Amino acid sequence: MSLARNAADYRYGIRHNFAQFSHQLVQVFFVGLAIGMFRTVVPALAETEFGVARGSFMMLMAFVTAFGFVKGTLNFVAGRLSERLGRKKVLFIGWLAALPIPFMILYAPNWSWIVAATVLLGVNQGLAWSMTQTAKLDLTRADQRGLTIGLNEFAGYFGVAVAGIVTGHLATALGPREGLMLFGLAVVALAGLMTLLWVKDTLPWAHAEGKKHAAGQMAGPQPRYPTHISDRPGTWEVFTLMSWRDARMASISQAGLVEKFVDALVWVFFPVYLYRHGLSLAGIGWVVGVYGFVWGISQFFTGHWSDRVGRKKPIVAGMWLCGGGVALVVLGEGELWWSFAAAVMGFGMALLYPTLSAAVSDIAHPNWRGSAIGIYRFWRDLGYGIGALLLGAVAALFGGIEAGFWFTAAAMFVSGLIVLLACEETHPRLNPDAD
Repeated sequence: MSLARNAADYRYGIRHNFAQFSHQLVQVFFVGLAIGMFRTVVPALAETEFGVARGSFMMLMAFVTAFGFVKGTLNFVAGRLSERLGRKKVLFIGWLAALPIPFMILYAPNWSWIVAATVLLGVNQGLAWSMTQTAKLDLTRADQRGLTIGLNEFAGYFGVAVAGIVTGHLATALGPREGLMLFGLAVVALAGLMTLLWVKDTLPWAHAEGKKHAAGQMAGPQPRYPTHISDRPGTWEVFTLMSWRDARMASISQAGLVEKFVDALVWVFFPVYLYRHGLSLAGIGWVVGVYGFVWGISQFFTGHWSDRVGRKKPIVAGMWLCGGGVALVVLGEGELWWSFAAAVMGFGMALLYPTLSAAVSDIAHPNWRGSAIGIYRFWRDLGYGIGALLLGAVAALFGGIEAGFWFTAAAMFVSGLIVLLACEETHPRLNPDAD
């Protein structure tokens, strides 16, 4: 009877939890704003404002490398920590970590301060973005996971795009440092206050779902959960499962890592490439913004679409389409052409990005779903760091930024091929557990 009463206390689905779901969407929008303020002004003015020598590709990529390794590690930590402290506390700690960033940008005497600020940004993103996604998955049904992650990433990357455009104009009107400081401080303060006032902890929903699974009370097709893992696995057990012991999880993790090569490219090389080809800061903001807007808005549809057609096809198509968009950048000239290439890249990202996370959620048991998501996000965001190092090395070896674009396009094609050959469909309705 106690189990039945406990189960009745927790209802699942977006409609039943609409208020809390909406608060989490606002939170991830703010998380997107926080990272978006680093994507236009900072790399474009690395040489003139922060003293990075022209052609210093590895130095230019240093702040993205730091961000990737820190965010990846904090994703890993956040998943395990949220199963002990709860989702809300981890989210708020993420906003506290971001508080010094606006002041560091304002007073930065050199590029090293920007790298240090990006380390704190990695802490913020690893804790806060992970929690907004995990919390929504706690609240929703299995048949809404693609839609849920699509909405989450739509809100986040819409924030990235908005921040890129707004900070480009603020930098022109107020100066780059002052504009970024005012924008960043407003974002962090509002988000932290809203977390304290309106966000609820969703860990009890995950615990109730785990009990329902154990009692055989979950309706609908059963997911093909990995069988070679214990009911309450430790950190290393989940890590090895996600990284190599389960072919599905491993292929998803490598795809997540490689697709971040594109984001590292767009973050640093794309603005520099456009700036060197004569585009203004406002123009760069709009072109890079197209990538973010198309990515963000399209996820509203592509995540839900994967709930219908499955995960594997959108992932493979997205990897290849995104890689094609990267190649298009260097095949033409002009703001209109670059905006078109950015749109192709953005739509490819919209196909693959929410679908990879949904695929992990399909086959991760609620008892260790937070850890699984954290480890997937560890590998995915490690792609920022690995991608930045490789892109910097390729550009240095082959004498130009263009080589980084070709390298990224090739990596996306190979990674998509691995998913095609190594990963089976994860959606429980399309590939249910026969037992």
